[in-house]
Amino acid sequence: MCFESEKVVMFVNAGGEGSTEANCTMSFMADSFFQGGDAFQTGEHIVESGDHSLIYQSARLGNFCYRFNNMLPGDYYVDLHFVEIINTYGPKRMRVFNVFMQDEKASQLVELHYLDYFVKSILSDFDIFSIVGANKPLQLIDSRVSVKDDGLIIIRFEGVNGSPLVSGICIRRAPKFSALPVKREHLVCKNCAAEIEVTSAQHKVMQMKSTAKYEKKIQELSAQCQRKSDECYQAWMSLTAANEQLEKVRMELDNKLFQTYSLDQTVDKQAENLRNISSKYECDKKFWAVAINNLQEKIKVMKEEHSQLLREAHECADSIPDLNKMVFAVQSLVSQCEDLKVKYNEEHAKRRKLYNLVQEAKGANYSGCTSRNIRVFCRCRPLSKTEVASGHATVVDFDAAKDGELGILTGGSTKKNFKFDRVYTPKDDQVDVFADASPLVISVLDGYNVCIFAYGQTGTGKTFTMEGIEQNRGVNYRTLEELFRVSKERSETFSYDISVSVLEVYNEQIRDLLGASPTSKKQWRLAKTDVQGDRLKEAQNINRSLSALGDVISALATKSSHIPYRNSKLTHLLQDSLGGDSKTLMFVQISPSEHDLSETLSSLNFATRARGVELCPAKKQIDTSELQKLKMMLDKARQECRTKDESL
Repeated sequence: MCFESEKVVMFVNAGGEGSTEANCTMSFMADSFFQGGDAFQTGEHIVESGDHSLIYQSARLGNFCYRFNNMLPGDYYVDLHFVEIINTYGPKRMRVFNVFMQDEKASQLVELHYLDYFVKSILSDFDIFSIVGANKPLQLIDSRVSVKDDGLIIIRFEGVNGSPLVSGICIRRAPKFSALPVKREHLVCKNCAAEIEVTSAQHKVMQMKSTAKYEKKIQELSAQCQRKSDECYQAWMSLTAANEQLEKVRMELDNKLFQTYSLDQTVDKQAENLRNISSKYECDKKFWAVAINNLQEKIKVMKEEHSQLLREAHECADSIPDLNKMVFAVQSLVSQCEDLKVKYNEEHAKRRKLYNLVQEAKGANYSGCTSRNIRVFCRCRPLSKTEVASGHATVVDFDAAKDGELGILTGGSTKKNFKFDRVYTPKDDQVDVFADASPLVISVLDGYNVCIFAYGQTGTGKTFTMEGIEQNRGVNYRTLEELFRVSKERSETFSYDISVSVLEVYNEQIRDLLGASPTSKKQWRLAKTDVQGDRLKEAQNINRSLSALGDVISALATKSSHIPYRNSKLTHLLQDSLGGDSKTLMFVQISPSEHDLSETLSSLNFATRARGVELCPAKKQIDTSELQKLKMMLDKARQECRTKDESL
């Protein structure tokens, strides 16, 4: 018998595409012979992959089989290429599977049941990771299979624990055996040395004896091989258990090393802290030693100065003819000083009263009432960039703004005029606005309830007027600064306790904004939004609060016997600031855009009603001469107070 050279029939790149090696020595077929499973690919480097590293970067995963049709009858070698590219960190036995291939004796069952075809197990409880680890190739070569006339090779992969994984399948043609010329068998006679031809029956008997002898030997060797295989399996299982125990010990050792490293770091850190404390102690010790020496020197000098002062005091006492007379004179001066302080306080109270009269006179309307406590300032913001880009025109006329008047162009040449205590154009800044509001700060320190609030359409600048920004503060912050400044000026005469609370009225609920961090809620009028749910409730409560505020203003303006303060949390909270001896300033904020004309007119009409509120029991006429007289009295009181301050 002689052997022919081996030949590769096909090399399938499982889970990958077909390709050709750079040196053109091997062509790989695309993965198209499978049934079941999923493709998986990786870009990791495969160690020790040899000349065919390409096939180990892809694999077919799952329970699947490969079916190769139209193979020429004969014997073939099947090479299986494996690599663990998924569970790269283990542990072992995460992927254990079996591989089955048809047996030569079972090939006759192909036409009936394909599943019966897999009767030969070429791999059992196979674990790639436990043998070579991850990213290293593992090859099973020279698995012999016979192909009959059906031309079929079927390989099945079944998982025992986890899913099977294969990267390549190579099918090679097994070498053929060719028959040599038949030689006839002869026996040589021992006596005559003659050659005796052996008959076929005799040769067959001899061959059967020889075959039986060799079969017995094969059985003995097979039994011995099975024992060796069992011993190898037991040794392999022991090695696996030993490796697992070694891995556990290694992990415990790593934990101990990490704990030791952490303890070393802690010890080093504590040692460094101890060195720093010691160094600081030495520095402080030197510093306090120098300080004590300096104090001792100062005490010595002070004792000497004390002795000198005692001597000088005795000399001074001896030089004064009558010390009692001097003491009496000093006591008289102190009594006069106390009298002057009392008179100063009385004059200061008169000056405060005159000042309030002047402030009320400044806010008098044309009907002549001096007790109107609600003053109204109107402020208009400039056109926004969006309004300018949209081509919106300005409907506000500021020609008479200095006289407290402004006009609103309602259409064509029609103009509606409004009169307020002060009108600010878009060019007026925060300083100008607070200059007119600052006199109310003095009224707060004089014991009056003062309310300053802004009213207007959303987006007209209410928040900017009242709060401003960090670089340009509004009325709220400037008012607090003025309160502290004036209270500091009066600190030698009066003592003030100032407390601040910040509240929010939202959905008829009062929130303390300094007690917690509330969620900011923006408010767009109900008529101009499609709000639902909580936003609808919010808008309705806003409109209800503003309506209640309008009812209170109307009741105050008509001198109604009942003022509906309790109709809203907002008006209930402002009750002490809208009636009685309170002084109220309202900023009405408007937009200059023609798009907001209806809202602007609504805000201005409301502000006009608020400006007409009179809380005085009767109207009183004050002409210009009386106003000038009050101003002169105020200037005289200020001059007298200034003179007495200088004398004190």
